[in-house]
Amino acid sequence: MFAAPAAPGYRIIDPHVHVWVKDPRYPYAKETTEPPAKDATAEMLIGHMKANGVEKTVLVQYIGYRWDNSYVRDSARKYPQYFLYVGRVNPEDPASPDHLSRQVQQDGMRGVRLSPAGDSRGDWIRGPLMPPLWKRCESLRVPMQILAPITRMPDIGALAENYPDLTVVIDHMADCPVDQPRELEKLLALARFPKLYVKISHTWSISRQPYPWRDAWDHVKRLHAAFGPQRLMWGTDWPVCESRTTYDKTLKVVRDEMDFLNTEDKSWILSRTVEKVWPFG
Repeated sequence: MFAAPAAPGYRIIDPHVHVWVKDPRYPYAKETTEPPAKDATAEMLIGHMKANGVEKTVLVQYIGYRWDNSYVRDSARKYPQYFLYVGRVNPEDPASPDHLSRQVQQDGMRGVRLSPAGDSRGDWIRGPLMPPLWKRCESLRVPMQILAPITRMPDIGALAENYPDLTVVIDHMADCPVDQPRELEKLLALARFPKLYVKISHTWSISRQPYPWRDAWDHVKRLHAAFGPQRLMWGTDWPVCESRTTYDKTLKVVRDEMDFLNTEDKSWILSRTVEKVWPFG
């Protein structure tokens, strides 16, 4: 039995976790030439959640499966008391808006994630296939989740201008390097969009220091000042985080270490902001 720590008046919800499994029912995409060495199953995740007092989690499609969202879909169906899921569609497929509609309406998908690279491979984010996909996402009323480097934030802003009713979520502070603080202005500029949210996850990834990764805190402070806690959320990024840290520390750094956040701030960042974007009921 796990002894879960008590949450201070709100339930803790993790908006960013991946799961995968070596199983012929869920084959990795042909592009995945080096699949993960270890499984990261839904059941393993539930163990971490119970051990750390995390009540709900948003599963985010692992890129190794590409556009086949079967494992996150089936995990959310098997454990609806714990999970919602965000899937992927191929951003370079003209039929993706219809694929999105089908998966939202029939499979229960609760958002879509796009991952434009910072170099020319990601230039599709500026291309003609984006407006119909973003418009469909807006009409379906599901969030558009973006994993992209800080240099892509002006492209995201250009799209967000045209879809004011679309909820947009920027993952991991756009992985802005700690030694390039001026670059964060590209993300701060997006605070003008009232339905755009930012995950303050990846302090462990961009930091050059040991836990609690204080050199990354200035990014969090600046985002807090620009967006307010009502548009910020944390996230473990398990099991990716295990390359540098542990599931519990990705929670503790926000809950216990960031002393510039008050109790009200944490109630939003650890819980209420997530529920605004992904209501669990």
